[in-house]
Amino acid sequence: MAPVAISEESGNGTIGSIAESKKVQANQRIEETRIISPFYSPSAGNENDDDYSYAKYKPRFPVVNWEPLTEIEVTDRGHFADSSKTALFSAAQKVKHLTPAIGTELVGIDLRQLTNQQKDELALLVAERGVVFFRDQELSIHEQLDIARHFGPLHKHATTPVPREPGLEEVHVVYNDASRRPDASAFSKIELWHSDVTYEIQPPSTTSLKVITGPEYGGDTLWSSGYALYSSLSPGMQVYLEGLTALHSAVAQADGSRAAGFHVRREPVESIHPVVRVHPVTGWKSVYVNPGFTRRILGVPKAESDTILNFLFHQIAENVDFHVRFHWEPNSVAFWDNRIVTHTATFDFWPQTRHALRATPHGEKPESVEDYESRTGKVAKDRQIEIWKEQGVEIPQSKKGLSRARGYND
Repeated sequence: MAPVAISEESGNGTIGSIAESKKVQANQRIEETRIISPFYSPSAGNENDDDYSYAKYKPRFPVVNWEPLTEIEVTDRGHFADSSKTALFSAAQKVKHLTPAIGTELVGIDLRQLTNQQKDELALLVAERGVVFFRDQELSIHEQLDIARHFGPLHKHATTPVPREPGLEEVHVVYNDASRRPDASAFSKIELWHSDVTYEIQPPSTTSLKVITGPEYGGDTLWSSGYALYSSLSPGMQVYLEGLTALHSAVAQADGSRAAGFHVRREPVESIHPVVRVHPVTGWKSVYVNPGFTRRILGVPKAESDTILNFLFHQIAENVDFHVRFHWEPNSVAFWDNRIVTHTATFDFWPQTRHALRATPHGEKPESVEDYESRTGKVAKDRQIEIWKEQGVEIPQSKKGLSRARGYND
């Protein structure tokens, strides 16, 4: 905006002009410094439509209004799986576990050919390993949705885009291109770690994402294991966290969408979930907070809540022992269990295009250790201890409540 010439003459008209000029300049400064976080404010993706083969899956923001979500019955398909996963593993050329804590890649499986038994075993494998990867998958978005519906009723997102193709309101579009350069002043990297829509009363379970366009390098996704985070804690901290609940909020995401000029299709909600939840199939305990949507721990002083959440958030983002990192190629597909992992993407690929489609089944209402044990009559378990038992490994003394100094060399 050009400078406004202001007369030095006195009089109400001149004073009014000065006041109006200052107001305009102040609004300009506010507009120039307004930052929109890409996590909360998605891209419209309106460029390069003519020569892009997947333009029908680019972002659309329909102006519709959806009713609030209510509780629905969900039964995890992992309950019906053969624990050996023979049907699934026998169809693979190779099964590659990527880290001890999290991540498995299945090679040579065509997801379009999965039987219901194999889908059930995939649900169990994802529940155990956190995230499972496949490459070179030709399945369409409609076939991806069919697999997702096997795992549960599909979630429709209140703010993020859906594909332009009609009838795909249950698809979440992930899209970034050269028109939208990430601004490091808008967010810190730790804030981008999240589990999808944990503010819902029944957050997602076995979620899938297929990348249809991506950079040759960059644009990776990292996942962090909530099982491994729980197992890493001292027994006293584990017990303390098991008794806590936290508030998860959709408000910032809705505000970000409105700030970007998009319609919010369902009013934002807030839900209270246990800080440690139990997976209904494995019976293993997982830390269930995330920087993206968890706002505070209830029933404790704010300073205590801030300290505990800050500690857990940094463990999620920084403890590499909990992580797996996946480089996408076109037609790569990942299935992850949103109940037990958090994830984030690297925004290192600008100005390249990264385009993916997500299908998101609802899970059950998160269940605390106390509620799980009361409902099932079973004892909720620490995943790492259960694995050590299966391996015949003596449980370290530190996991029995004793602590001792030890060194590390690399």
